[in-house]
Amino acid sequence: MTRTYRRPGQDKRKRNIVIGVAVAALVGGGLAVGTGLSSASTFCDGLDERIRENQQFMAQQRANPNAQTEAILANRQAVIDLINVQKAQGGCGGAQAQAPAAKPTTTAPAAKPTTAAPAAKPTTTAPAAKPTTAAPAGNGQVVCPGSTVTLSGEGGAPAASSGTHPVGTVLRVRNLDNNKSITVTVTSVSGSCVLLNNAAFEEVREPGKFLIRRAVIERVG
Repeated sequence: MTRTYRRPGQDKRKRNIVIGVAVAALVGGGLAVGTGLSSASTFCDGLDERIRENQQFMAQQRANPNAQTEAILANRQAVIDLINVQKAQGGCGGAQAQAPAAKPTTTAPAAKPTTAAPAAKPTTTAPAAKPTTAAPAGNGQVVCPGSTVTLSGEGGAPAASSGTHPVGTVLRVRNLDNNKSITVTVTSVSGSCVLLNNAAFEEVREPGKFLIRRAVIERVG
């Protein structure tokens, strides 16, 4: 029978080697687990950052809508949905819920301007009729209408001469321009309807004028 002799301290060195190998294995496993967790965290953070970027872009589109806004929002929402699927497969936290895209507000059509009724044409007032010269009321018969009256140049008491009315006819002569009148008797013959002598003409004429253009001649009695 052969006996084996061990040197003093040999068992102690073996125990130290075994313990060192175990510690190294534990430390290595710990490093592997820590590295895996760090990688997973970086992966999930990157996905979250991409979701935030898309959400910010969508918010800008909603704030400044245009004809392509709805299509752009739908496209970006699909991208976020895909990222959430990647997060679920990678063991990240719950998917970030995306608020539904707000429908662009529809501006009410502008009211059609009201058409003002055409302005009424101003009524044309007929020109005022010129006043007609009516013969003043009197007891006599109007004769020689439209005739003018002037003076004969004869002196004496107020009297008249005429080529239309015989001597002795009583005539009333009215000047419409100053509304003066005189009644005289025809005492002589002339070539006019009536001529007044100087005294009679002074009673009815306007100052400085030697013709009565607007006269009414009446036969009295």
